[in-house]
Amino acid sequence: MRDRVFKFLVYAGGAMIALLAIFMFISMFIASLPAIKAFGLKFVFLKEWNPVQGKFGLLPFLIGTLLTSIIALILSLPFSLALSLFSGFYYRGRRFIRLFTYTEDLLAGIPSVIYGLFGLFYLVPLIRSLEMKLHVTPFGVGILTASVVLAIMIIPYSSQIIRDVIKMVPKDVEEAGYALGATRFDIISRVIFPYSRSGILAGILLAFGRAFGETMAVTMVIGNYSVIPKSIFAPANTMASVIANEFTEAVGSLHIASLIYIALWLFMISIIFNMLGKVVVKKLEVTGE
Repeated sequence: MRDRVFKFLVYAGGAMIALLAIFMFISMFIASLPAIKAFGLKFVFLKEWNPVQGKFGLLPFLIGTLLTSIIALILSLPFSLALSLFSGFYYRGRRFIRLFTYTEDLLAGIPSVIYGLFGLFYLVPLIRSLEMKLHVTPFGVGILTASVVLAIMIIPYSSQIIRDVIKMVPKDVEEAGYALGATRFDIISRVIFPYSRSGILAGILLAFGRAFGETMAVTMVIGNYSVIPKSIFAPANTMASVIANEFTEAVGSLHIASLIYIALWLFMISIIFNMLGKVVVKKLEVTGE
């Protein structure tokens, strides 16, 4: 009887999640119909965003989202791997690691607006000083600033998963490597990483998804400029930040529908990345076995 109840709850929870996703897609699709009828799929490739003239295009925000997410992932990955090896391999089981992991979990739970304020008051002046030294227009805010803030935000997410996967590597495999004369570097490169590569990829994909959909912190430091950025120092907008900035002030039906159309694309791209991530992780798990 208990097994039946448990199975029912599991299936009911899965069905509710699937129905919720379908309902979200349908509701956004219906709300964005005016924009779909006006622009169609070419909305993705339109470069201009001018609500006054009724011109709307997704391309500037898509590029801004991809740039900030990819740069943030590149900046955060070395630190995530280093922190994971520090707590999951080099000093695994030590008492002070508990405090270290607790601090890491605390950083993962801090609201994004706090990171945005940190970036606004501390990172923006630093980036502005760097831009002045490089003889670049000293905006301070822009793609680079938003990427650094995102990198700081996603480090705890990826390092937590990678650390847990590294801890799952069997001790006898490591000891066998040491018995054969392997150094710590050999164990990391030839045992730890190959054995846990699916978990490492999962952590990377989770961090990328976190950066891809981040709103508040990015909105505060990216500059909110609705054009295609010409450099990583230029102000820009992401798909999430333009919705947060303009949705409450949008007055025309086409403007509102275009913003919801952006949300629909953001929703679909996020699902596609998650599905691809699961497929890749599964294939690596099979190969590893």
